Amino acid sequence: MGESVPAGETPVVQLRGVRKTYGERVVTEVLKGIDLQIGPRDLSALTGPSGSGKTTLLNLVGLLDRPTSGTVEIEGTDVGGLDDGDRTGLRAAKLGFVFQFHHLMPAFTALENVAMPLLARHGRPAPWIRERALALLDEVGLAERARYRATDLSGGQAQRVAIARALVAEPALVLADEPTGNLDTETSAQVVELLERINARRGTAFLIVTHEASVAERCHRIVHMVDGRIDSDRRR
Repeated sequence: MGESVPAGETPVVQLRGVRKTYGERVVTEVLKGIDLQIGPRDLSALTGPSGSGKTTLLNLVGLLDRPTSGTVEIEGTDVGGLDDGDRTGLRAAKLGFVFQFHHLMPAFTALENVAMPLLARHGRPAPWIRERALALLDEVGLAERARYRATDLSGGQAQRVAIARALVAEPALVLADEPTGNLDTETSAQVVELLERINARRGTAFLIVTHEASVAERCHRIVHMVDGRIDSDRRR
């Protein structure tokens, strides 16, 4: 199962027959033959009960783990033959990450946190890095908090900084693992609205793991997993 992208477009992510097992003496198959395409500009929710394989699938798409069998392609590149260094480089160039807990560096400012992926890649500060980080903070509505340390931000503000950080390298796809799971209802709605605006304005694709129906229903597409398989794949 998995929807095709428009003719002439390369999927951001293409999974074919992906399986993942753990264990040697006692083998547990977590993913049982996943076929999935994520196209440019997709705003997709990944749903399903606990234990259905959502996080495992996200880790494979995010190049944080390798499948037991099957293929994973990122913008047409089969990642199966890449060594760890090449996988790390591809991940940094093509993928962004947002987690339930923002994982900001507490001793650093909002601006420094947003700039961190580019500083890590290029090894030293540069005016264009600061300018891009400031522009993203403005885009998420936090330009006036640029010099605030992470510990001085509210939960919703910290998650907005984390979203800006995920976007700073201009990835083709952002993987978001329960990005609203630690927020109240109102703040959660604001974060989802922000993701919608970024998707519409920038064309960045999103794959959002969520247990919240209100979040999933705001997405263009809902991929539902049950017992390691894609049970349904529908567009709104």
